[in-house]
Amino acid sequence: MQITNEFEVGQPLETVWEFFGDIPQVAACLPGTQLTEELGEDHYGGIVAIGLGPVKLEFDGNAKITDRDEATNTIAVDANGADRKGRGQAALLLNADLDPTPSGTKVGVAMDLQLSGAAAQYGRGLVADVTSVLLNDFATNVQNRLDAIERGVDPSQVAVAQSSSAGGLAIGLRAARMALLRVFRRFFLPYDPELV
Repeated sequence: MQITNEFEVGQPLETVWEFFGDIPQVAACLPGTQLTEELGEDHYGGIVAIGLGPVKLEFDGNAKITDRDEATNTIAVDANGADRKGRGQAALLLNADLDPTPSGTKVGVAMDLQLSGAAAQYGRGLVADVTSVLLNDFATNVQNRLDAIERGVDPSQVAVAQSSSAGGLAIGLRAARMALLRVFRRFFLPYDPELV
């Protein structure tokens, strides 16, 4: 499943590139993610916990940066994991690119997410909506940490958007809202390919 998203932060490209070079710092911005060990250079083991309503999936896995190109300001990550209760697996190829803007830096994210087992049963639309909610929280957390660094505050003291377990009810409600808006646009607004 291909998922793309982008967000903008208010700091210059050089600052954001340096931030993205600190993987534990970046991982702390993604709700539900906890790094547990360093497996080698740019290779980490950890846990990703995501709740959706009554269902909570916890994946043990690892992530490795497979490419980091300062000339093009791009980073590629290969991650995979298995649910702790044996209910499925997830594999993710992620590419992020940074581009300067007049007011800061645009971060583009392209993901190829493959799910099997319990997580796959929710369907493409819901998984895409939940992923979008998590990326929105990630963007907020990145901006908050960058702001803290700029002010000289320890970024680990900054509260993160969403709980560390990526709370199920809140994510479920936000994803359902996105789905309803999509349906509303399809049926009640004139056709516009940009909204589909």
